[in-house]
Amino acid sequence: MSLVGFVSFLLIGALAGWLSGVIIKGRGFGALGNISVGIIGAFLGGLLFGMLGIHASGLLGQLIFATLGALLFAWLLRFIKR
Repeated sequence: MSLVGFVSFLLIGALAGWLSGVIIKGRGFGALGNISVGIIGAFLGGLLFGMLGIHASGLLGQLIFATLGALLFAWLLRFIKR
């Protein structure tokens, strides 16, 4: 992965974390927490969808997969906290 690709991955993950915080409404992890959840979720989303043979096309597709991954990761964190 090139430096530009890595920075793009981080930015998409950060945006996905912010979006997941907006979707969850009031149950986020704070600004830095949401960004961290988004970056990890972007990795998980890409990994899981890739294992299913579904690949994102373009920026919007990557953002959707990253947001879904962030929502899944946020749900897992809440499940573990209980």
